[in-house]
Amino acid sequence: MIKVGEYNVLKVIREVPFGLYLDDGAEGILLPRRFVPEGAAIGDELKVFLYHDGEDRLIATTQQPKGILGDILKLRAVTVNPQGAFLDNGLMKDLFVPKSKQQRGMIPNGEYLVKIYLDEQTGRLAATEKIESFLSNEELTVKELDVVDLIVYRRTDIGYVVIINNKHTGVLHHNEIYRDITAGDRFTGFIKKIYPEDKSAAERWRVDVSAGKPGYNRVEDETQKILRLLKENNGYLPYHDKSSPEEIYSFFSMSKKTFKMTTGNLYKQRKISFEKTGIKLVVGG
Repeated sequence: MIKVGEYNVLKVIREVPFGLYLDDGAEGILLPRRFVPEGAAIGDELKVFLYHDGEDRLIATTQQPKGILGDILKLRAVTVNPQGAFLDNGLMKDLFVPKSKQQRGMIPNGEYLVKIYLDEQTGRLAATEKIESFLSNEELTVKELDVVDLIVYRRTDIGYVVIINNKHTGVLHHNEIYRDITAGDRFTGFIKKIYPEDKSAAERWRVDVSAGKPGYNRVEDETQKILRLLKENNGYLPYHDKSSPEEIYSFFSMSKKTFKMTTGNLYKQRKISFEKTGIKLVVGG
């Protein structure tokens, strides 16, 4: 079963001067000579990405695209014409975004958050800025405290709408944000709370998320970081529970809440002491 826009493992069935043909159950798919791994021979199985070239032929490559079918990611526009725009996806052929699939028009060198999809009429890979129709909170595949992949989608009055695991939407509230973020940024987070959007009928769910990992799992992840930074700074750091969230995030890349939980845990383990102006590494702790 050949999958366009995805990685496939295919067997080499014949060699020609300009490349190798891979088994697709029919005449074969060409892997151009420039992308043939050294030493590849008939009978070998190769991992390749399949897409249509400029002449609309299905072709294989060992190049790794920036995104594959179903991915949501930020890509740069290379060229623009009246029919649409072409985005750099890391392959010989750029990824097309039809004019009808753009939000406010694209310009060369602009960066845009898009979803890669398969055009039903042509069977070719394309991209769209109109992502909403691909996302749904009617049937969730996540639960509270699950660690998830988050992509920043757009800003709102209360924070940012984020895309969860390329499937759902959630809200990252302003009080959960400790650094500058912009549309297309991606990072690990977790599901903080799930509740019905309509209290009378739970047909659609609202999801609140946080960055990082939940609870003490996050503390355990950050413990070694604080100990390392203490050792790198002669056993002392001028940060404490009165330091601002911005100061803490700038230095530790963690929220003030996580900093306090982590240092509290280290204090209980007698690995650090709290000083008036900061934290200190306990010798032999």
